[in-house]
Amino acid sequence: MPDVSVRLARPADRPTLERLWLMFRHDMSAYSGVLPRPDGTFRSERLDSALTDPGWAPYLVTSGEHPVGLAFVRGLTSPTRVLSSFFVVRAARRAGIGLRAVREVMAAHPGSWEVAFQEDNTGAVRFWRRVATDIAGEAWTEERRPVPGRPDAPPDAWISFEVPAVPRSSLHRPGSAA
Repeated sequence: MPDVSVRLARPADRPTLERLWLMFRHDMSAYSGVLPRPDGTFRSERLDSALTDPGWAPYLVTSGEHPVGLAFVRGLTSPTRVLSSFFVVRAARRAGIGLRAVREVMAAHPGSWEVAFQEDNTGAVRFWRRVATDIAGEAWTEERRPVPGRPDAPPDAWISFEVPAVPRSSLHRPGSAA
């Protein structure tokens, strides 16, 4: 597996996260039907919240010196954490980077978790079911929920599971085997 690092994003990482965000929203537009705004950007409220709201945590995923993904967690002060956004660039997919990044992010915030995805996104369906099984065994659930404010959109699939607390010494370090 490539040298992968997952760390909390710093204010100086904002330009990198903004670029990754555009790639993420572009990928998601295939399932949401949302077009870019006239200036070529997409709505970025989640990006802004991840970087400024104390109930959120933004993560940057790198492989060597290359930014390869992001993960935004919300609900840090709630009983259930939500992986609000998760993205790995196409060139880094299917190399174990996504699963490793999710494990590290979730291990940093043990407890109840939820992840939403679109049923039409077959890659996401396979990935998130694999993540849930990898982390929680068979102790996970999946349900359909309407998309808030989008009655025209098909419901999202939501997976829920528990992430056990892991001793800090057991967490993977950059460059270590997964």
